[in-house]
Amino acid sequence: MAQRVWVSMIAALAGLALLAPTPAAAQFQKGYKFLESVRKREGQEVTDALSEPGTTIVNTQDSTTGETALHIVTARRDAAWIAFLISRGADPNIRDNKGATALVIASNLGFVEGAQALINAGARVDETGSTGETPLIFAVHRRDLAMMRVLLKAGANPDRADSSGRSARDYAKLDRGGTVLQEIESNAKSGPAGGGPVYGPRL
Repeated sequence: MAQRVWVSMIAALAGLALLAPTPAAAQFQKGYKFLESVRKREGQEVTDALSEPGTTIVNTQDSTTGETALHIVTARRDAAWIAFLISRGADPNIRDNKGATALVIASNLGFVEGAQALINAGARVDETGSTGETPLIFAVHRRDLAMMRVLLKAGANPDRADSSGRSARDYAKLDRGGTVLQEIESNAKSGPAGGGPVYGPRL
C-alpha cells in the first residue's frame, strides 16, 4: 500500500514537472510573443516586454527565419519602429537565416531613411548577404543613387567583391548611362583596388 502511494506521488510530481516550462522554454515563449507583437504593431505589449529589467529580448531571433524585430520592421519600411528598437538596444548587425542584416534588407528595398538610421546605429556597411553582395552592390543593381550616396558616405567599399568576383564598381561600369559609376567615383572614400578587382569576398 505504501509503495503504491509512493509511486502515485512520484507520478504526480513528474506530471507537474512536465507542466512547468523550463527557463529555456519560457524564454522561447516570451521571444515568440515579442516578435508577434512587433509584427502586429502592438506598441504597448512590445514596450512592456522591453521594460523588463535585464532583458535582451529585443535581439530575439525567429526560430524559423532567423529574423529579429529589426529585420521585421525594416522589411515593412517602418522608420519609427526602427528608431524605437535601436533606442532599446537592437543590434543592426545580426543576420537572419539567409545571411541578411537589416541594412541589406533596407538597401534591397531602397529604404534610404531606414538605411541611414541603421548606419547611425552602427550597422556595418560592407556586411554581405548569402551571395556575398554588399548593400552597395544591391544599390548599384537597382541604380539607386540616393542609397549609394548614403552608403558611400558611410564608407562602403566599392571594390569589395561578391561571390562571383564582381564588385559594386564592376557592376557600375556596366551601366550605359554612366551615372552609377560617376556616383561611385565622386563619393567613394576608397579608390580603385590596386591592379584590378579582388575576386571573392574580402575577410
